Amino acid sequence: MASQEWLEKDFYAVLGVPQDASKKDIEKAYRKLAREWHPDHNPAADAEERFKGISEAYSVLHDDKSRGEYDQIQLMKSGRGGFGGAHAAGGINLEDLFGGGASSGGSFSDIFGGLFGGGAGQRRRGGAARGNDLRTNVTLDFADAVKGSTTELRMRAPGECETCHGSGAKPGTAPTTCPKCSGRGLVTENQGAFSFAQPCPECEGTGTVVTDPCTDCGGTGATTKDRAITVRVPAGIGDGQTIRLAGRGAPGERGGPAGDLLVRVAVRTHPLFARDGDNVTLRLPVSFPEAALGAKVKVPTLDGPVTLKVPEGTPTGRVLRVKGRGVPGKGDLLVTVDVEVPSSLTAEAREALEKYAAAAPAADRAKLEELTGQ
Repeated sequence: MASQEWLEKDFYAVLGVPQDASKKDIEKAYRKLAREWHPDHNPAADAEERFKGISEAYSVLHDDKSRGEYDQIQLMKSGRGGFGGAHAAGGINLEDLFGGGASSGGSFSDIFGGLFGGGAGQRRRGGAARGNDLRTNVTLDFADAVKGSTTELRMRAPGECETCHGSGAKPGTAPTTCPKCSGRGLVTENQGAFSFAQPCPECEGTGTVVTDPCTDCGGTGATTKDRAITVRVPAGIGDGQTIRLAGRGAPGERGGPAGDLLVRVAVRTHPLFARDGDNVTLRLPVSFPEAALGAKVKVPTLDGPVTLKVPEGTPTGRVLRVKGRGVPGKGDLLVTVDVEVPSSLTAEAREALEKYAAAAPAADRAKLEELTGQ
């Protein structure tokens, strides 16, 4: 079914394909862009909207019927299609072409604005409207975000009415077919060469009427209540990313499909660890003797301590890797060595260090002298 929004959207540009692209090329472009912009993997602020636009473009262009309707709308918009000629003479029915309602008069945009019933785009033809998406937030500990977890959300939000189970009708009764539109959800008005369709005013486009509404929800099929929702957090989720729970949003009107629940994730900082993609990072202080002579040092991980070998002659800033201690199955623990210089020395330590300085070779500063001439 065509949509008013198609007027303003270039689906070919969204997918980056030419207008004569094959279905195979469209599918290939969609898969590439969907992987790149999926909100579960892309932390960008506009990732969710970009992903929705990519999905919409693919759903229209991959289907031969909807692609034909979309191409026809674009032709009409550009002035190359039009309503004239044989079609107008024979009385074209815009409902057959676009699957929506229309109002008379006005400019080309006005006609299409009325054609789609202004806001009825979310309602299926002759069916109930899809529920709205809901949004909420969850804050996770660093370890839970890295390793994955299951958490329970509690929120007050619309849910399916437990009395009528979403039908909107009083128990023991059921919605009946709308007598005005015969269940189609649309009524048609003939105006000259055109037949304009619009949502049925009797059933508001649902195709059914509730003569004896449920007393708990007033016939809407939904009530606002406290809800407990279990959320599975995938391992490696990042701060600011969104988890989409399909069908866990607001219920649809009169048994229509529910919307989705979008859970935005915030991750608490950790006093020791940080993230570098799928890797966990840690800075490890070592003494000069440990760095110079080599040592085995106990280091913490998210799964308990491990022993790390610091090679002889390790300079400050060197990164040592502990395999498999990052995001499960994907990342490692990256340990950055910080060689500590003591701020004060005992008499014994100073004496030992002076003996070392006398025996050790001087630092090689020949390159500095060569470049500066000093």
